[in-house]
Amino acid sequence: MMCSMSRKGNCYDNAVMESFFHTLKVERADWKKYRTKQEAAEDLNWWIEVWYNRRRLHSSIGYKSPVEYGLEKKVA
Repeated sequence: MMCSMSRKGNCYDNAVMESFFHTLKVERADWKKYRTKQEAAEDLNWWIEVWYNRRRLHSSIGYKSPVEYGLEKKVA
């Protein structure tokens, strides 16, 4: 992953990632109790790879999952 640094005062620079991390915290991490870092990493990996990327619908991409949207772009 590469750090994104743009010009000073660009408030929209990291808006997509800020939105993702908000969703991650609200929908998963804030209400789960993890005993170890390993348990947290496994659970959050599952949430991202199985739920967020394959099932969760996103309004910004036409109410499709990221996987559906990516497949649609490959075919086009």
